[in-house]
Formats: sequence, structure tokens, C-alpha cells
Amino acid sequence: MLITLLLWVIFGALVGWIAGKLMKSNNSLLLNIILGIVGSLVGGFIASRLGFADFGAKFSFNIVNIIISVAGACLVIFIARLLTHRK
Repeated sequence: MLITLLLWVIFGALVGWIAGKLMKSNNSLLLNIILGIVGSLVGGFIASRLGFADFGAKFSFNIVNIIISVAGACLVIFIARLLTHRK
């Protein structure tokens, strides 16, 4: 359980950092972790609803999960910018 939590934090930090670079956002490590984890959940939910992937059935570091998670994190950043009117 502790290992899984640690892997989610590391994965969230990686995904949040990549999404931050793509969206030209300068966030802290903590915010990157949060955006990465939330983005992973959002991306996985959307991908599973569209039938692209069975995201979340098994936690693994692979390119498909990273792409879906980064896309979800970018969407979260985009929506946050719309709501806060920040560029």
C-alpha cells in the first residue's frame, strides 16, 4: 500500500511536470503532484468513456498511461486557467 502511494506521488510529479512544461506553467512540486494525480484520474476517466483504454485496471508505468495522464493534466490546467482568468 505504501509503495503504491509512493508510485502515485512519483507518477503524479512526472505527469504534472510534463503537463506544466507543455502548458508553459510554472508550478511548485506539490502543485505538480496534485495536477498530475488529478490529471491522471481525469484523463483515465475520459479515455475509458471513449473506449480508448482500460486505464486504471492495473497501475503501470507505460507510455499510453503517461500520454493519457498528461492530456488529462493539461485539460485540468486549461480549465483552471479559464476559471481563474490567468494566463
